[in-house]
Amino acid sequence: MRWIAAFALLVLATPASAQEWVPQRAARLQALDKVTARVTILEARVGSSVTFGSLTINLRSCYGRAPDEVPDAAAWMEMTDSRARPEAPPAFHGWMFANAPGVNMLEHPVYDIRVLECR
Repeated sequence: MRWIAAFALLVLATPASAQEWVPQRAARLQALDKVTARVTILEARVGSSVTFGSLTINLRSCYGRAPDEVPDAAAWMEMTDSRARPEAPPAFHGWMFANAPGVNMLEHPVYDIRVLECR
């Protein structure tokens, strides 16, 4: 539910003329392995999944701003960890925002995932 409130705040705080989110087909994600400090750029298509370490990242939706507006991206993702117990909830599900990564983020001891852009 945090993501609904976060998305609503971003929309309400933006002038009406700048609220155009354009659906996109893919996302560029930045993945960090906190143990090795390895940063990897991942490409994910809407409706498909990519893996990073023990995480499986399912990209459900991705929106970007119109070309004549300030660049931003919002992606709806669900992440599961293959090392988690079978009955455990997903490691993450919800919206992530490129310009506000702290609003709704993956809380994982080993990995960090951020949205860079939707295209």
